[in-house]
Amino acid sequence: MSVTREAVEAALRQYTDPHLNQDPVSAGCVRSIDINGDRVSVALELGYAAGLFRSGWAQMLAMAIENLDGVSRADVQVDCLIRPHKAQDQLPSLANVKNVVVVASGKGGVGKSTTAANLALALAREGARVGMLDADIYGPSQGIMFGIAEGTKPEIRNQQAFVPLKAHGVQVMSMAFLTDDRTPVVWRGPMVSGALIQLITQSLWDDLDYLVVDMPPGTGDIHLTLAQKVPVAGAVIVTTPQDLALLDAKKGVEMFRKVNIPVLGVVENMAVHICSNCGHAEHLFGEGGGEKLASQYGVELLASLPLSMAIRSQADAGNPTVVADPESQLAMIYQQMARNVGARIAQSGVGASAMPNIVISED
Repeated sequence: MSVTREAVEAALRQYTDPHLNQDPVSAGCVRSIDINGDRVSVALELGYAAGLFRSGWAQMLAMAIENLDGVSRADVQVDCLIRPHKAQDQLPSLANVKNVVVVASGKGGVGKSTTAANLALALAREGARVGMLDADIYGPSQGIMFGIAEGTKPEIRNQQAFVPLKAHGVQVMSMAFLTDDRTPVVWRGPMVSGALIQLITQSLWDDLDYLVVDMPPGTGDIHLTLAQKVPVAGAVIVTTPQDLALLDAKKGVEMFRKVNIPVLGVVENMAVHICSNCGHAEHLFGEGGGEKLASQYGVELLASLPLSMAIRSQADAGNPTVVADPESQLAMIYQQMARNVGARIAQSGVGASAMPNIVISED
């Protein structure tokens, strides 16, 4: 029995990409299907960073095709190609940056900066080129989280541009690198906004797939400046299950929607505390708040993370969870979150015209 294109596509349709929530055919990931007698070769292209996922995904799909009558061998090649996307069409692209992702929260103390650091590191571990911009001008913390020694300064080129520092494979830029750690930034709003734009536009980012921006808490001048000046692909909202945190997180979702920036999803921190002695689980800050927020606004709950001493201590030590304990369950949650963020950006539709044509041949 000869193998047909329709049969191969039907086999592929049986499996759903857990990040795109679609089968590879419906998601438009199939670049080519080549049939040569009883051998089938399929090339897939994912629009998000998925270095830890694509090998297992390829094997699973190959096995599905090999179960077809008339197929003796199937080879499935999965590649990742990250294209630029942006929400605000009127804004020019940022030099050497394909996608800008902001991580925000309605209030402080919900783990926003820790989430941003682990998101950047997880994207890099998936094979993307990643930058981290610490936009919390008043309280920058990414230098500490990335283990960059106090007093380290970026190289200045041509007396006008900063070369971001590198740590754990991520390019990092922060106001903390330009000021003394013990000296507070006592600036009014316009000065802070100007400093943010300088940090973004005068940093020599090196061919980034994603620039993760750690925003200050709240909905103020910096957020509006970013929306007006920087083409942002999407926002990640961080909250805890606590009612007060959820109330402020809702304001964050509404703000980004008003300035035409897609909300990629919600991350719920401190969802549950598990006693290290007896294993008892207790919801100290409430239960299910992140899921309710995501459902209310029709976005995805990207991750739900426990109240964990390991997450806190590893970040304080300059080795966030993704690099400190990459095989742990917590690190896997961050990896899944990173792939979901990339997938939501890829599904935004902007830049879709750059997609290559699907080529199907039967020899």
